[in-house]
Amino acid sequence: MPNSVRTTFDNAHWQSRLDDLRTEHRVPGAALAVLVDGTIHELAGGILHRGTGVEATTDSIFQLGSIAKVYTATLVLGLAEEGRLDLDAPVTEVLPEFATLDPEATRAITARRLLSHTGGLTCDFMADTGRGDDCLAKYVEAARGVALDCPPGTAASYSSVGYNVLGRIVEVLTGLTWDDALRERIVTPLGLTETMTLPEEALRFRVAMGHLGQEPTAAWDLLPRNAGPYGRVLATAGDVVRFARMLLDGKAADGARVLSEETVTAMRRREVEVPDKWTLGSEGWGLGVSIHDWNGVAGFGHNGSSIGQRSYLRVVPEAGLAFALLTNSGTTDRLFTELSRELLGELGGVQVPDDFAPPSTPPSVDVAPFAGTYRREGVIITVTETDGKLRFVYEFADGLKGIAPAIEADLVPVSENVFAGMNPMFGDDWMPVLFTKLPDGTECCHTSMRVAPKIGAAG
Repeated sequence: MPNSVRTTFDNAHWQSRLDDLRTEHRVPGAALAVLVDGTIHELAGGILHRGTGVEATTDSIFQLGSIAKVYTATLVLGLAEEGRLDLDAPVTEVLPEFATLDPEATRAITARRLLSHTGGLTCDFMADTGRGDDCLAKYVEAARGVALDCPPGTAASYSSVGYNVLGRIVEVLTGLTWDDALRERIVTPLGLTETMTLPEEALRFRVAMGHLGQEPTAAWDLLPRNAGPYGRVLATAGDVVRFARMLLDGKAADGARVLSEETVTAMRRREVEVPDKWTLGSEGWGLGVSIHDWNGVAGFGHNGSSIGQRSYLRVVPEAGLAFALLTNSGTTDRLFTELSRELLGELGGVQVPDDFAPPSTPPSVDVAPFAGTYRREGVIITVTETDGKLRFVYEFADGLKGIAPAIEADLVPVSENVFAGMNPMFGDDWMPVLFTKLPDGTECCHTSMRVAPKIGAAG
């Protein structure tokens, strides 16, 4: 059980901490909502847009990025609870048109594997299939020719493609678009009046602009409509926490049941362990959420990002604690790490492990075998070895080519197969880079919770 839990929420104290940390880490604007002792508290600070100076308020709308996956998972689990979907049956039973380059792999991909990121489908495949209601159907068709990260069931590799397939399953089983299914089955029953999926729906609200560095992004929304199931829910921090409160017991605030208690419990049960326990600070994946173990205290959550915006959700069921932090760039990961450590400790009795970093005296490791070229859809990773040291270059390719500069870092050993590289995209934080093997012996590089198989030797 959590220790030393303080259930009294001091608005002035937490507003001061949000403002101080936001200023320190040069985050233009941020919104924070916290559920504690049955009450939701909402705070905000800074500005939504450096070009206009509009202030961030608690009713400001941010892009949630991949936290959208939790909403899609909730839709899928609701359909399974109703007996309309077998999580362990091949996806092709609902979507006969679904396919990958490997027919055997196609037959092995289930909704459960997609929910837990073990289906082998890749992440960074983008294809703008238009604004029509058929955009998801067209996306699933376009993804048929995309290579898998790994065979289904052999590793956890974070997959946005998989969540779009799940979104299409929702459409087929409900007869609604994913957007309408979300509205009818989650947004309306939970009274989420500040949650939406389409840009035109956001125009009547105060909306946060993303920033790259300290400059506003060239466009507010750079995602196609088909990104909805994996990356486009728009909401206030308060609405995110109202949604998260339902994931504690399956009920809306008025007592109406949205999911059974058995379903929400299954959602946060670990389905797969992950080798990278640092990117999200998690032990593994449940059904749509990252699973956390903070020195014996269980929790779950998810992170999200879009161009120039980042979002964070954490829930501690034992303490009845949930919070969401929404930001519009700056060194947002550092803001989240420091603020969440305080929130989890003071309100949830949680002792968060130390930040990921190499030891003061790194171990001696034979690094030569790790040199080479690694490839997955949208990304090429080149690892070179010079005088016993590794250099890491992460470049965007395919449909993502040119979306951002390459990431380059010297890798410092943490253990025999885990390395740390300074990630210039997110300030002074260390980025974990892991080298592992699949069951068939394929060498892989793990970054950002994704698997990239080795395709060539160094040089």
